[in-house]
Parts: sequence; structure tokens; C-alpha cells
Amino acid sequence: MSYDDYLAGEPMIITAALTGGVHGKEANPNLPETPDEIGRAAAAVEAAGASVVHLHARQPNGERTFATERFQEIDDAVRRHADDIIIQHSTGGTGVPDADRHLPLRTEPAPEMASLDMGPLNRYDHLTSENTRGLVDSLHAEMVDRDIKPELEVFNDGHLNEVHGLLERRNLADPVYATLIFGTGTLTPPRPRNFLNAIDNLPDGAQFNTLGFGRHQLPFATMGTLCGGHVRVGLEDNVYYRRGELATSNAQLVERVVHLAEELGRDVATPSTARECLSL
Repeated sequence: MSYDDYLAGEPMIITAALTGGVHGKEANPNLPETPDEIGRAAAAVEAAGASVVHLHARQPNGERTFATERFQEIDDAVRRHADDIIIQHSTGGTGVPDADRHLPLRTEPAPEMASLDMGPLNRYDHLTSENTRGLVDSLHAEMVDRDIKPELEVFNDGHLNEVHGLLERRNLADPVYATLIFGTGTLTPPRPRNFLNAIDNLPDGAQFNTLGFGRHQLPFATMGTLCGGHVRVGLEDNVYYRRGELATSNAQLVERVVHLAEELGRDVATPSTARECLSL
């Protein structure tokens, strides 16, 4: 994907990351936590123009959980409230046994997509998410068995190398779909040149999703739109609409990027169009 895809008018998939697993309502009271809140948020972002929801599960006290049963409750709520949106489960995490990372893949039916972190990264001051190659391969194997499309999460340039290594070790169904992530810490520094280099270093034929954390969400959404890629927004990644102003909802963040796409001449993919683009 490239600027040529933008010029060709390729449709743009918008993913909404609704809740995450770190900050909660203390950061923004509009962040959904319960299954019903997440289901209603999914319906709202679908109406606003998103075609994929990236889901984490939370316990009743708001803390993150990997339990299949909790993901099942959330999926049931999403399907009850939304029409046709694509469900994508997170498998990323820190400080939990590798076996727990598989649990989000085991709902009935399985999610159409799931995240697959491509390598280690530091979290907070004392935790590292290891994401060993063995774990990556085992998660990918279960995704293949359950017909789940992997979304390869690329947090830095080393993870781009791991994408190529994964392709050497395992057969990934076309198109390869990678989310390029920019921010502080272990993430790729959020600079336009780094974004362009990341695109250039993707495997041939890969499609990319664009994610900037915090204040970088809007400028990187703009660059992703212009470079023919797809875009992720949501309260998991950014709780503000603009400096000093909390976002009122995930839908508000989706509406802004839909308006951006319209102004820049990109069609926004419906869930059915997104399924065609990603060969789901």
C-alpha cells in the first residue's frame, strides 16, 4: 500500500479500539468497561463508520482479564447491539502465563481477527511483554486452526524484522495485515520519516493499519489516509479529542477520521468491504 493506493481511491478500513486494558474511567469516564457498555460503543462506532472493533476484556472491577468467558460476554453484547461489525480480539499482555494469551481465541464463534504482537516491549517501569517467537508461533497456529485473521502489531523496527521472520517460518494467508504503531518508550518514535520507512520495509503486498498513541493519533491517521493505508483510533489509544478536552466517546474519534477521509477523497470501508479487502 502506498500513495498510489490513495490516488487510486482504495477504501480505508477504520478500526476502533474501544477500551484497552490499562487506563479506565479514571482517565476518561466515557471509556466503556462492561460488556453492555462495550457492545453499545461497538454499535455507535459502526454507525459512525468503523468496520472493525479491537476488543479487550475487563473484570467487573475494571481490571483486564483474558478469560474466554468474559470475551464471550463481550462478543455476545457486540452482536446484540451492532449490525455487522468485524470483531478483533487482543491477545497482547504482560505478566500472565503464555497459556492465558490463547484464551481470547476460544470464543464461539471465534473472532474474525485477533492481534499478534511481533516482539518484546517494555511496559511501565518494571514489566516487559516478552512475546517470544515460540509464543508468536503458537498463537498464530491456533489462529490458523480457528480461521482467525492475524493483525500483526509492529511496535518498532525490530518487529518489522520479526514480520519477515514469521513469513519465513509460517504460511500467512494473503494479504498480510500489519498495524504500525508509533509513540514513546519501546515504540517507534512518532516522526513522519519513520512512518514512511516502516511502510517501505513491509513485505511486498502487505496492507498496513496506522496507530499513533495519544496526541499522535490524529496526525498519524492523516498520514495513514494519504499513504493508502488503514487507520485505528479509539479511547484505548487516546482519551482526548484535542488538548485539554476529553473525547466524549469512541464514536466521536471515528467521526473525525471519517470526516478527514471524506475531505481527502478516501472512501471508508463498510464491514463487508473490509472483509473483501482482508480476505476474511
